[in-house]
Amino acid sequence: MRKLLFSMSVLLLLQTGCKESIDTSARYVYTESTIVTYLERHSDVYSEYIALLKKVPISRISNSTVYQLLTARGNFTVFAPTNDAVHAYLDSLVADGLIGEPTWDAFKVFPDSTKLDSIRGVVVKNSIIDGGDLESQRFDISLFPTTNNGEFPLANLNDNKLTIFWPEKSVDEYYVNGTCKIDERNRDIRLLNGVMYQIHSVIAPKETTAATFFLNILERQEEGLLVFARAIQACGLMDTLKAVRDEVYEERRLRNPDHFIFEDFYPDKFTDQQAKAGDDAEMPEHRKYGFTFFPETDEYWRSQGLDPTDPDLLEKLTQWILDNHQYSESDNLRADDNYTSQDNLLNYWLTYHIMPFRVAANKLVYHENEPGYSRSNPYRYTIPVYEYYTTFGRRRLIKFYESAISEGVRLNRFPVINNGRSDDGKEAYCDPDKEGPLVQTDHELTVVNDVVNAAIYPIDRPLAYSDKVRDQLARERIRFDGMALFPEAITNDVRRCDSNEPKHQFVYMAPNSVYKYYENFSANDDATFVYFNGYRYGWNLFRNDEMKCIGRYDLMFTLPPVPRRGTYEVRYMLLATGARGIVQVYFGSNPDNLPVAGIPIDIRKPLNQYFTFDVTPTSDNDYNAEMDKFLRNNGRLRGPACYSGDGYKNAYLDQRIQRFIIARQTMDPNETYYIRFKNVLDKQMNEFHMDFLELCPKEVYDNPETPEDIW
Repeated sequence: MRKLLFSMSVLLLLQTGCKESIDTSARYVYTESTIVTYLERHSDVYSEYIALLKKVPISRISNSTVYQLLTARGNFTVFAPTNDAVHAYLDSLVADGLIGEPTWDAFKVFPDSTKLDSIRGVVVKNSIIDGGDLESQRFDISLFPTTNNGEFPLANLNDNKLTIFWPEKSVDEYYVNGTCKIDERNRDIRLLNGVMYQIHSVIAPKETTAATFFLNILERQEEGLLVFARAIQACGLMDTLKAVRDEVYEERRLRNPDHFIFEDFYPDKFTDQQAKAGDDAEMPEHRKYGFTFFPETDEYWRSQGLDPTDPDLLEKLTQWILDNHQYSESDNLRADDNYTSQDNLLNYWLTYHIMPFRVAANKLVYHENEPGYSRSNPYRYTIPVYEYYTTFGRRRLIKFYESAISEGVRLNRFPVINNGRSDDGKEAYCDPDKEGPLVQTDHELTVVNDVVNAAIYPIDRPLAYSDKVRDQLARERIRFDGMALFPEAITNDVRRCDSNEPKHQFVYMAPNSVYKYYENFSANDDATFVYFNGYRYGWNLFRNDEMKCIGRYDLMFTLPPVPRRGTYEVRYMLLATGARGIVQVYFGSNPDNLPVAGIPIDIRKPLNQYFTFDVTPTSDNDYNAEMDKFLRNNGRLRGPACYSGDGYKNAYLDQRIQRFIIARQTMDPNETYYIRFKNVLDKQMNEFHMDFLELCPKEVYDNPETPEDIW
């Protein structure tokens, strides 16, 4: 296994040409100074921070200090608190009753030194992001998250993600974790081994669980999210919301690390020419649990005549749900006071506001390779991007959506799209009753740092899995990326981690016998399954990522629920290359006995190799429509026109990209469906590949008035 080694020897550096003052401009380049050298030269500002750096070890198994780490070569991002910031933090510890007086010496009265070590570590480890071997992972201001309260790609030394917030009317004002202001002059200081920012508050998130967060609201009767907290307690969810991480996984990975690594997967195994020889594909370091909440605020409930402190709130809220038809008639719910039952109306309504994963504000949807979008101008959105997920509680479908005119990410938005063959694919308009709740990532009640296992984004209008929403979902094609099937991949930043490091680019998805990391994924021992993140690779794939497997694989995934009972096409999308193999697909609702879905699929050949004549699209839209009908009659569709890779044709024009119709049958929202892929070749090095799947209702694929669009 390749290991990254940090050199801890102190660098001897020349100091000529470096500015002595730290407050003369907003940007600096100190090409001969390490972070430590710079801090020492300005010890009048940072002496408290320097002293702590010298006392905090890098890890529990290392005697080297963080001070030594910052003298070495590397790519660090440091948010260094001033002496005043450290003193203010000590004052807060006094106010909280943790120390008797605001000095570090106050800890001498505590016989347990672990408290002292822990609080020192809070100041130091929360302030530093280690970018590893990659200079691109020094986060100057140009690399800050572009979504308010969005997370940095990498965790800090305390294994937490920092966020950046900027006030609505501010042009050049930034806060780390919402409250720690970055100095407007002493920032973006470019140093030999990283970039540094001066901050005026210590980064010290509370790190409570979601359960503790909501219990604190209830104890204080604090308005803001009080209605939501009372509903959570009534529905018996507090114990579930205590979960932080899978400790069994932690122990097994620590004791048997080699079992969780697929070593040297290139060049002998997979054919990815952009992987580096000798790279290892690792399973994630942790298996954390997570939740995302989309609550209506107490301000909204007061506008509806509900008092958050009313002793009869739960009954009145249930009546409000009934009166406003915030449910579906076909769900056979009971409006009684047995709130812990999933058949209870309040429980059903509440759990639709909860996702079984924690998602960062800048990853609610993914802007990457849609037509007209540019990474160099991330604020300019073009055609809509979206995600479909399965919610917490009863299995139900929810849609995340963002376009150039949606004013942010919305839930269950159903607009009119310019989706003709000659159109641009952009949102044209949206009727007011179909706009969907706005996810308010910058609301004063938004919580993304202080809760370790959750993110909370207030919404601006009610959210419900109503008949109206279900009918709209049943009228559109449901396309979901393969990795969207796995809540664990979202919570643990496996899916689309914004990092070029091999451990993030190539993630091993081990067989079940090693560890069932993904609840919705089953693999046999002869399968070597690796997730290829594709960050900045520019592949011609739906979200730039892909899932690949070799060996005598036998894989199975759980699919999202359909919104309404009806006839659907189940489709499997792939990018064909000579490295692929032949796969047999199975589909059904009994995981122990799935029926075969059609004949085996040869995933090596592009569309043109299946037919005796050229089916490449031309400039003639009528001809293209006829060819699309011909392909459909042969169980295939082209790729969608909604994306393209760097230097590649639009996916609709790329003959390697094709969708196979796996099944066409009646599906029911109360059934759970599974899809299975099995290698039918003796050659174990031939790859399985999956990009995305689709559930397409008959109203879309067989609509006599409006043919299915190419997008």
